[in-house]
Amino acid sequence: MKNFFLRVGRAFSLLAVLYLAEQLPAFGQTSGPLQLHPQNPHYFQYQNKPLVLVGSGEHYGAVINLDFDYKKYLQATAQDGMNTTRLFTGAYIEKLGDFGIQKNTLAPAEGRVILPWKRSGTGGYTLGGNKFDLNQWNEEYFARLKDFMTVANQQGVVVEICLFSAHYGGGWNYSPFNPKNNVNNTNEIGSVLVNTLENGNILAHQEKYVRKLVLELNGFTNFYLEIQNEPWAEAPDKVMNRNEYGPAEDWKMQYQVVSKKSDDWHRRVAQWIKDEEKSLANKHLISQNISNFSYPITEADPNISIFTFHYALPEAVRENYHLNRVIGFNETGFAGSKNETYRRQAWRFMMVGGGLFNQLDYSYSVGSESGQDTSYKAPGGGSPALRAQFKIMKNFLNGLNLPTLQPDLSVVKAAPGTHTTALSDGKSQWVIYLEQVSVKGYPLTLNLPRGTYQAEWMDVTTGQKLPATTVTNGQLPVPESTSDKVVVIRAASARK
Repeated sequence: MKNFFLRVGRAFSLLAVLYLAEQLPAFGQTSGPLQLHPQNPHYFQYQNKPLVLVGSGEHYGAVINLDFDYKKYLQATAQDGMNTTRLFTGAYIEKLGDFGIQKNTLAPAEGRVILPWKRSGTGGYTLGGNKFDLNQWNEEYFARLKDFMTVANQQGVVVEICLFSAHYGGGWNYSPFNPKNNVNNTNEIGSVLVNTLENGNILAHQEKYVRKLVLELNGFTNFYLEIQNEPWAEAPDKVMNRNEYGPAEDWKMQYQVVSKKSDDWHRRVAQWIKDEEKSLANKHLISQNISNFSYPITEADPNISIFTFHYALPEAVRENYHLNRVIGFNETGFAGSKNETYRRQAWRFMMVGGGLFNQLDYSYSVGSESGQDTSYKAPGGGSPALRAQFKIMKNFLNGLNLPTLQPDLSVVKAAPGTHTTALSDGKSQWVIYLEQVSVKGYPLTLNLPRGTYQAEWMDVTTGQKLPATTVTNGQLPVPESTSDKVVVIRAASARK
């Protein structure tokens, strides 16, 4: 009898999802969910248009924090020109003060957290209130989650749904999967085993959680699913302080010590998602968070369409471009407060073929959901001025013929006084980004077919168009200034 009611309930849920799909706003419905571009899978396609995703958002707690006004936040995100945000869904939360973030949306005030599971009648949750019952879903949470997704959909915002996270040691103490925090007698294990296949009876609860979220969200087209945030931080005795920035080689070595147990678990979660969506209307992209800085991916899971990095170097794209999937930079924000730092991170990454960039923006907090807070204390940055600079980049890139573009390592032969990266279609359009380090604009020497070319310049900080120049005999004059620039070169009278 119990199985009968489970089957009936599941069928009812499926009908509800299909009904929701019909009722959603027109945004994104004409072409289905976000997908990789069929012509160039290093970029996305949505609403039948190629695009890159660029965001600068709050610290991932917009839904689980009852005090956070996500409607105001999403409206502000869209008004500032951002088209993506990142969201944690409840398996991991933080407490106030963690990581030096004083106004942390992922750390709700006591009694103001809402998670996918109902509270039990037993007190003793580590962060206050009653423990959770992992066998009882909290429908108020799912109503809030789906309302968030509906507003994001209306505002043209694509959401990264992040299912799990590393626990960084202390974070495991707050997790609803921890036996201290639930009434379901989950196994007592070390935090490094939580997101592995050796986590005892926790695995079954993780599977129910994943499948429930996939089912509830299936009617929406404006999201992709990321399995776990920062899995490399689970490696015992290898957790670097997030405020430290060691050489990329150190991170590669650290990533190598993350056991195969973690990778097997990731593959299992991806398969849960695929299995659950088999009978559902929409099929969504799945993302895997790989490492800090860069790392060459081997034996890539075929179920993964997006590989993301934190504090990423351009090498993260170059080392993995051959995989023909989107390479994303989905967290930065622990590198001080200078706008220039994050703007340059973004341009460097996207101009070697990246398809996704997201800034962790501390100007958003409870009571400052429009991102206007200038008094925050945190290890990173964020401001309307910085978002304006990201908007310039996003609009510029989405204004190009993205599907035809690939990284171009040969077009710039010499670039005195500046650092350059380039994209091109190899025959009629070249896009070059310059980090200007010299006031005098020394000419670039370019490797182009013989002919005359028109060069259109833009200041990447202000978006201001600069005087156009002409490429003659491979020499491109550069406007004199210390500002970073981007130039689009098109053939005027190119000949073979």
